[in-house]
Amino acid sequence: MKLGAHISIAGGVFEAVDRARRCSCDCMQIFSRSPRGWQAPELSKNDVKEFKRRRKEAGITPLVIHSPYLINLASPDKELYEKSLKSCIEELKRADLLGAEYFVTHLGSHKGAGVGAGVSRFGAALDKIYKELNPGVMILLENTAGGGNNLGGTFREINEVMKASRHKKRLGLCFDTCHAYAAGYDIGHKNGLEDTLFEIDSLMGLDKLRVIHLNDSKGDLGSHLDRHEHIGEGKIGISGFKVILGHPRLEKPAYIIETPKKGPDSDLLSIKKIRKIYGR
Repeated sequence: MKLGAHISIAGGVFEAVDRARRCSCDCMQIFSRSPRGWQAPELSKNDVKEFKRRRKEAGITPLVIHSPYLINLASPDKELYEKSLKSCIEELKRADLLGAEYFVTHLGSHKGAGVGAGVSRFGAALDKIYKELNPGVMILLENTAGGGNNLGGTFREINEVMKASRHKKRLGLCFDTCHAYAAGYDIGHKNGLEDTLFEIDSLMGLDKLRVIHLNDSKGDLGSHLDRHEHIGEGKIGISGFKVILGHPRLEKPAYIIETPKKGPDSDLLSIKKIRKIYGR
């Protein structure tokens, strides 16, 4: 089992590696810059070199880069769409510079234009991305809590986005447990998890599932509330995570926690708890 956390890059991207080591991470996820703005300083050659040196020394793999929050490749607004496309391309370049294996992105919002329009818009964006550059990093599409105009609340919608691109074979899936539960997938019970995995497998193949965001849910089943909670303290609960972590078909993906930070040891305590639940 590969287990890690989303780690801060405060003080320099290379500092994230030392934080990950202190949390006993096997793998890790980071933002390559601030996720709440469009502009980002270039990654210096020295910072990249130091990041790679520390990561190699720590043996942390895979490295997951999460896209900034503002990117919306499903938007019908031309200005936002073009801005998002440019930002996504720059982020993929940064991910390649850092040697990341995976780049996770949400599917965004169709802003009322309809699911079909959003799917087509996102698929076209992926084709433009692959036309402009040939990223070594694998793009993973993350499921959402659904509701409103957000895309990705079902794995069928995610599969439709993959099919809308000419590069489906190069795309993968990031499965967020909180989002799935909030979207109505009862993954905390054996039958519900089996049904969910069957849906993923029949649509796109479980080999597409590369990263699992391991988060409990503050919201009820099907609430569409995207609010992460500490493992075992939300609606999925300890028993639910025993079901998830014990499933034989979920051995290969890397697990990343994105739970709230209660203090400097929050991630370390969460990782210890998960390993105890996992029990192997």
